[in-house]
Amino acid sequence: MFQPDLFAAAPCVRPDAASPAPALDLPAVLDRLSATCERPRYSFMVLQLIAQASDRTGWAGPWIEREGRRLLVRDWLSEALSPVARRDPRRLGLAARARADLEKAGTLPADPSAAQAAIEAEVQHRIRLSGRTNVSRAVSELVRAGLVRRHYQGFRVDHHNRGAQRHAVYAVTEEARRALQPSG
Repeated sequence: MFQPDLFAAAPCVRPDAASPAPALDLPAVLDRLSATCERPRYSFMVLQLIAQASDRTGWAGPWIEREGRRLLVRDWLSEALSPVARRDPRRLGLAARARADLEKAGTLPADPSAAQAAIEAEVQHRIRLSGRTNVSRAVSELVRAGLVRRHYQGFRVDHHNRGAQRHAVYAVTEEARRALQPSG
């Protein structure tokens, strides 16, 4: 009476609870990032840098020590990612605005080389500030994707105001760490 559909898709069989979930690999990480992040490439770079900065337990922060400097993890990530913006046309506009703001404040040195150094320092400061915001957004997306965990350390850790002199600490999840490790 009823003939089975020979072209129907195979029924989806749910694995039982005892079978382990498939291991996350690099293509799966990229797929998850593309599904959950506005800027998956940037988020992947942030994930890679957090994994690089983390100790063997996967935790990075609140301080990172590199080249004799001690920086907050967000500042370190922002500085590490700043070369990506080097060719951005908006950076030229940022330099022009920095020059105008320094001239308006009367703090631009008269010496051309000193003025150029002051402008470059101001540009770096502004890039770091915007970079911190970009890093925070990317980390929030990585947390949402289940690849990173975040908590805060510092003064008044359990305070309801997250900005109460507390610093971010990031941890790459174990499955993401395994996926990011080079195979071989």
